[in-house]
Amino acid sequence: MAEEKKRFIYSLVFPGFILLLIWAVKFFEISMELSFVHGGVYPRRWSGLQGILFSPLIHGDWKHLINNSMPVFLLSLALFYFYRDIAYKIWLLIYFIGGILLWGVGRDAYHIGASGLIYGLAAFLFLSGLIRKVRSLTAISLLVVFWYGSMVWGLLPFDFDVSFEAHITGAVSGVVLAIVYRDQGPEPEKSKLDDEEEDPDGNSEGPGNTEEDLSFSDQSEVDNNH
Repeated sequence: MAEEKKRFIYSLVFPGFILLLIWAVKFFEISMELSFVHGGVYPRRWSGLQGILFSPLIHGDWKHLINNSMPVFLLSLALFYFYRDIAYKIWLLIYFIGGILLWGVGRDAYHIGASGLIYGLAAFLFLSGLIRKVRSLTAISLLVVFWYGSMVWGLLPFDFDVSFEAHITGAVSGVVLAIVYRDQGPEPEKSKLDDEEEDPDGNSEGPGNTEEDLSFSDQSEVDNNH
C-alpha cells in the first residue's frame, strides 16, 4: 500500500506542474493585458515554429482553459502512473510530434490550446491499453472521451474556429507512439476467467463538452489582402 501511495504521489508531480504552468500563463497574460495568440503554431511560416513549444500553454479565454485543464491533468496522471519508465518520453514526444505535424499540415491561422495534447494522450492510452490488454487504461480513456463529449466530432472540420488539425495530428502522434512502444508499459491484466483457462486445477498465479484548440486567422494577413 505504501508503495502504491508513493507511486501515485510521484505521478501527480509533473501533471500538477503542467496544470499550474498553463494557469500561470493565462493569469500573466490577463494581468499584463497582453495577447499570446501570436505565440501559437502558424503553419509553414518560420515565425510560427515557436508555437510548437508554446501553443499548448496558450488558451483563448478562461472557458477554453477551464475545459482543457482536467482532461490534460487526468490523462497525464494516468500516463505517469501506468507508464512510469517511459512517461516523460511519451508525453514530450506527443507534445512535439503533434506540434510539428500541425505546423506542416494546418490551415493558415494561429493554432492555440492543449487539446492536441489531450487527443494525443487519449489516443495513446486507449490504443496502448487495448494492445497490452490493460482494461483500466482503456476505461480511463473512454471516460475522458465521454467527458470530453465531442472528441470524435472534433476530428472533423465542422467549425473552422476550432483547430481540428491539432486534434488530428495529436491523435496521430498518440496512435503511432502506442504502436512503437507496444512492448513497453504495464503488464496485461488477467481476469479470473483467464486464470482458470490457464490452470484448470485452480492453481493459477495472479499477475504481478469540450473546449477544443482554437485557431485564429492572422488579421494582418487578411488586411493586407484587401
